[in-house]
Amino acid sequence: MIQIKNITKSFGDKIVLNNLSADFEVGKINLIIGKSGSGKTMAIKCMLGLFNIESGSIFFDKRDFINIDKQEKKNIRKEIGMVFQGGALFDSMTIEQNVMFPMTMSQKMTLIQMKERVDFCLKRVDLKNVNNLFPSELSGGMQKRVAIARAIALNPKYLFCDEPNSGLDPATATVIDNLLKEITYEYNITTVINTHDMNSVMEIGDNIVFIQDGEKIWTGNKNLFLKTQNKDLNNFIFSSKVFKKLKKANQ
Repeated sequence: MIQIKNITKSFGDKIVLNNLSADFEVGKINLIIGKSGSGKTMAIKCMLGLFNIESGSIFFDKRDFINIDKQEKKNIRKEIGMVFQGGALFDSMTIEQNVMFPMTMSQKMTLIQMKERVDFCLKRVDLKNVNNLFPSELSGGMQKRVAIARAIALNPKYLFCDEPNSGLDPATATVIDNLLKEITYEYNITTVINTHDMNSVMEIGDNIVFIQDGEKIWTGNKNLFLKTQNKDLNNFIFSSKVFKKLKKANQ
């Protein structure tokens, strides 16, 4: 489990996160949703330690990420996998080299062991015969699956995803959603996803945190999502006719 307690982050006079608290549960898909500029990406960056917070606490399975020494913080980072928006694959590397990259940085493994792990991870995301190809030779959806394979290469306890469905068509986005859900359940990972995709919320939202102007406004699951009486969340969700119809159907 990841817990953030009363975290605050600002840049000058602009408060980006304001006393934000949330629990992200193990073995579940935890979604952070909100409008652009609401602070959801900054929340993930603070959990990853990319930005320092002014106040508050961040715990990884009760380990205080803010007040531990550098070596302990490094150990926690080794337990984290990350899927970046757009995939962020290295264009000059083959798919095999991309997936192998975190292994070369973090663990002492032989080349044979690393190649075996690459094959396993690519198979797990349903990619075959792509080891020697380059990212430019794959579709956007396939690139996202490679990014997921790379993220799970070191058997992470925690998986962070920044807009994993960005730029994908609805059918491919559903494939990515299902893959993330399967991996989360299969390996009992604490998965935290920052998303705008309401279809993702309805399909895989085990634990949903809605933030606005850096503050937590609502938390719940996909079963409660369309039944909420929270005005701010309703305004966010039901701006489209499709979700207005879903709202009426669930009342």
